[in-house]
Amino acid sequence: MNRILTAGLMVSLLVLTGCKSINVSASKPSQTANMLAPLVEKRETLTATGYAVISVQNHKNPAQQRLMAIRASKLDAYRALTEQVYGQQMDATSTVADMTVTSDSFRAKVEGVIYGAVLVSITPVGDDTYETTLSLDKTVVQDLRTLYLGQLTARGR
Repeated sequence: MNRILTAGLMVSLLVLTGCKSINVSASKPSQTANMLAPLVEKRETLTATGYAVISVQNHKNPAQQRLMAIRASKLDAYRALTEQVYGQQMDATSTVADMTVTSDSFRAKVEGVIYGAVLVSITPVGDDTYETTLSLDKTVVQDLRTLYLGQLTARGR
């Protein structure tokens, strides 16, 4: 009986030591702001990678297809940076009939302005793909967000 009680106490202690209560209202304002700060703001630079397939580019000349794939991969990387800076707007619709999903659709929209991005690399991946990597400094991200919020305020949103 004593062993069972001891084992029960040990399990209780292990479970309780894994629990931690966070009282946000009792925290200092700077600690609360730091806890709630986006992960993006904790990194010095954002990086984004874009991809494009060469063979699907709409041109007969292989050299032109490669150039178009490079351009498309760069635009994809810019889109990925825009998602990280401003987020995505998602619209989703699901239809359920007889407790079964009959249709499920969603649409994503990304909108924003990116400037100051640094081209890190343009690399062929395999025989038919290009990969482009861009980076964006944290201070530029803060400037972009400030400008965006200013535009929203000016529009009266």
